[in-house]
Amino acid sequence: MTTTTTDDRALADLQREHGPALFHFLLGLTFGDRQRAEDLLQETLVRAWQHPEAFDGPYESMRPWLFTVGRRLAIDARRSRLARPTEVSDAVLESAPGREDTAESAVSALDVRKAVRTLSPEHRAVLVQIYFRGLSVGETAEVLGIPAGTVKSRSYYALRLLSRNLPGYSSRSSSVSSGSRAAVSATAA
Repeated sequence: MTTTTTDDRALADLQREHGPALFHFLLGLTFGDRQRAEDLLQETLVRAWQHPEAFDGPYESMRPWLFTVGRRLAIDARRSRLARPTEVSDAVLESAPGREDTAESAVSALDVRKAVRTLSPEHRAVLVQIYFRGLSVGETAEVLGIPAGTVKSRSYYALRLLSRNLPGYSSRSSSVSSGSRAAVSATAA
């Protein structure tokens, strides 16, 4: 089975005469994407090569035929890209936040809850107001009916006791009390 194709010389003349104008037209359709415009130009020329009958048309120039084919190819390519999921580059993947290990945070929460139960009711009440409910020292003092200085003192000593009861957690932070605060705050979530 033989198929007829456009003569190589006619195709070269076509590219030389209409190629730059077609490329700029396709560049506009691809929003300045040179690589896509070049791909569409090549595909348009392949279509011209596959359809030699287009050269025998009733028109003076092949330009309208080329532009129509190029525009339709651009539309098809855009529809095809929109039908697929968006491609993600390596840079985007590297900058994406990693998934948090929920098992580790669940174990930490259980450890902290167990350690909080070892505190006296007064110390526990202060920590609950400050870290679980997010109240300030003044608001905690008002809720519990004690002076603000007592709230500060109880929270300080409660965090020290927690750091002793949670020895593995205090080494993760720069200070004993901030490690305990982080562990207590983690259980609030």
